[in-house]
Amino acid sequence: MTQSLEQEIYCICVELGQRAMQKGVTMATAESCTAGGISYCITEVPGSSRWFDRGFVTYTNQAKTEMLGVTQATLSAYGAVSEETVREMAMGALEKSGAHIAVAVSGIAGPGGAVPGKPLGTVCFGFARRGAHGPVVFTDTQYFSGDRKAVRLATIRQAIQGLITQVDHS
Repeated sequence: MTQSLEQEIYCICVELGQRAMQKGVTMATAESCTAGGISYCITEVPGSSRWFDRGFVTYTNQAKTEMLGVTQATLSAYGAVSEETVREMAMGALEKSGAHIAVAVSGIAGPGGAVPGKPLGTVCFGFARRGAHGPVVFTDTQYFSGDRKAVRLATIRQAIQGLITQVDHS
């Protein structure tokens, strides 16, 4: 991780924590391609235990099913790297935690794993938050360039920025 990118991610994690504390919300992560990197970066901030509840690292489809309740039907129909899957991952993280907001990521960081329609650098994001009338879920797909490390770092940054947006809407 370059010093400037490392510092940028740390700074947005500090901002996330400040906003979460102001709003009184907590969060959880459900990570595949980042293997806990989002949780790691969040918990680099001292005092993060006041606003970070837990993280799920679900690298395999079996883990996604067992830990987060992702259905086999979704995985079979859309694959692990899909907005449908991260939607279920985010919902599962929200349901299995005490958090108010959850982020889920699944992607192809490389160097292998690309399939037709899903090139290297494809990352799907899911955000779920508790709403007045039930959970509110958003999904998005991004395409990042670079090597495995660059894709994973871009994913971490994007996930944290997305959490800030969700905190602001909570």
